[in-house]
Amino acid sequence: MKRLSDALPLPFSLGGDAQKTVPVVRSDRKTVSLELKRDGTFFLRAPRRCDDAFLLSFLKSREGWLRSHLKKQEDLRRANESMPAEKLGAEQIRALAEDALLDLPERVRRYAPLVGVTYGRITVRNQKTRWGSCSSAGNLNFNCLLMLTPPEVRDYVVIHELCHRLEMNHSPRFWAEVARVCPDYKLRLRWLKEHGGAIMARMTGE
Repeated sequence: MKRLSDALPLPFSLGGDAQKTVPVVRSDRKTVSLELKRDGTFFLRAPRRCDDAFLLSFLKSREGWLRSHLKKQEDLRRANESMPAEKLGAEQIRALAEDALLDLPERVRRYAPLVGVTYGRITVRNQKTRWGSCSSAGNLNFNCLLMLTPPEVRDYVVIHELCHRLEMNHSPRFWAEVARVCPDYKLRLRWLKEHGGAIMARMTGE
């Protein structure tokens, strides 16, 4: 019987803390493709009935391509870190928003069942002061600048906002819910406090 998984183990090691599983986005398409996001994460697009064995073989065949493009992204990231951060242009903000619309809803779908909540509309904006928010109706709003943060920080922000579906405050009960799903949230929050200001400044130009 064919296995049709939503995620597959990467059939080779990229070392360290690199991504080890590959999400599979199935649709009515006829071909398989491996897509690499700007943040260095990647996923497969595949036909609905394409089995795991074929996809694993396809992933193995794309090992060289993936390593090459990940290295280019890392080289670019290091080059950018060595340069003063400049204000983002309209095209850059638009690209970040497009990536966020692919990335953040996927994280919401992943973590909402773990938090134990439902949610409403998901919106991505280019904000100057907030990373995210949750309305009393369960609508979620996220800052496109989150795409300039590490994946684990984006996970934290998503979990944080989903936990507001249980507690619309920052009480001890709220933080207990965050810790239940994300035990090391303090490390991720610390990263955001240490680096978030510089990222936000790229939107404000200050």
